[in-house]
Amino acid sequence: MRADVYLVDKGHAATRSQAQRLIGAGVQWRLAPGLPWQKVAKNGDDIPEMAEVELLDAAEARYISRGGLKLEGALAVTGFKVSGLRCLDVGQSTGGFTDCLLQQGAAQVIGVDVGNAQLHERLRSDPRVVCVEGLNARSMTAESLRDACEAALSEIVEEAEDNETQPTAPYAWMRNGGMVDEDYDDSDDAKEQEVEDFKAERAARARAKVDGSMPVQHRRREGTQDVDITPVFDFITGDVSFISLTLILPALVPLMHADARLLMLVKPQFELQPGQVGKGGIVRDKALYAEVEQRIRDCCKDVGLEVLQWLDSPIDGGDGNHEFFVFAKKKAK
Repeated sequence: MRADVYLVDKGHAATRSQAQRLIGAGVQWRLAPGLPWQKVAKNGDDIPEMAEVELLDAAEARYISRGGLKLEGALAVTGFKVSGLRCLDVGQSTGGFTDCLLQQGAAQVIGVDVGNAQLHERLRSDPRVVCVEGLNARSMTAESLRDACEAALSEIVEEAEDNETQPTAPYAWMRNGGMVDEDYDDSDDAKEQEVEDFKAERAARARAKVDGSMPVQHRRREGTQDVDITPVFDFITGDVSFISLTLILPALVPLMHADARLLMLVKPQFELQPGQVGKGGIVRDKALYAEVEQRIRDCCKDVGLEVLQWLDSPIDGGDGNHEFFVFAKKKAK
């Protein structure tokens, strides 16, 4: 079996990409104790089904994605504890940050992402996690977040066809061969127009179902009735791409408690002008890092955040860019 597939299949890695990073860090296997270890050199190397596998550096496997290692390192530097807190993860993606928060004791993580079907199933099924998909954090409000959370926790309730109130057709007495006697009372029979109106209503409902314009009702799924979706948080973190944090931060501050903290990953390539970013999207001029920092600090000041720390990410981005974290709190009024 291919080495990267083997690691996922046997539970050593959550994804193929994570397995490939583990292989890069060092993986070896052997068929039995006492036999020599065989080093895995490439992702496509074969590992026998019954082999014993050893990870030489298991750090990559600690979280769903390497993002968890970034947040873990940043939290350690700041000394901030998320245990027992309600958290918002902006740009949740596969869930590296969410995984880290849960492993450090967060009471709940509501994750927001503009994409769909990215969160790892292990986290999606965790009752402490609410996964909100298709929501752009730039335009997010407390109301839109609450509505999106409600939709994420709910199922659509189909309204049953109401056949009990179907009108009795004119000349209903003619059914079954018209076997009626002289005492038959047709006063309750519907008029022809009533029947036509009923048919038109049914046809309109059918069209509305097809084109999606029919009003729907939502009902919380079993076990989610008590999930708290209050759009105000103790801690906000996030990792967003292809957009500047200066466009995201204004939407986040209204979602913070008075004493809440914010710890966001800063990716320089998305904070600079295209001409300042090198080939492959890499920021090679380290002098530009100060410009990025100042831009984020200015934005924080403008939206009512006090920057507590500016720190290096413990791990570079997957593309090789050096990244940072900004740690801030809401300014007292």
